[in-house]
Amino acid sequence: MHPIENNDNRHFHRIHFAGEATLSCEGKTWGCEIIDLSLKGCLLGFKLPWQQDQEKLYTLTLPLSEETQIKMELTAMHVVGDKAGFKCEHIDIDSISELRRLVELNLGSSALLERDLLALSE
Repeated sequence: MHPIENNDNRHFHRIHFAGEATLSCEGKTWGCEIIDLSLKGCLLGFKLPWQQDQEKLYTLTLPLSEETQIKMELTAMHVVGDKAGFKCEHIDIDSISELRRLVELNLGSSALLERDLLALSE
């Protein structure tokens, strides 16, 4: 896991995260790969082109260990082939704590994390 080098004016730092996750909605489940992750959303990769309803609310489950997982409710923002960008609509306190720790470890800077948290609260 490494921070993404980006020169644009993003409000949230994204981190590369090579990990498998599960996306679900209304009883359907899709395996996916986390390409990158931030406090405000994620980019996911799928085995086939993503052709699901972009208006629906999806639940992402990212296992970190047997006891720990990050769970987010997401909406699709953009789709290009087998990759889809999602915006976080809701995340519980336990998941945000785990995600915060993960982002901070990968950014290597609590100042960058604090900037992201400030942008999240705006």
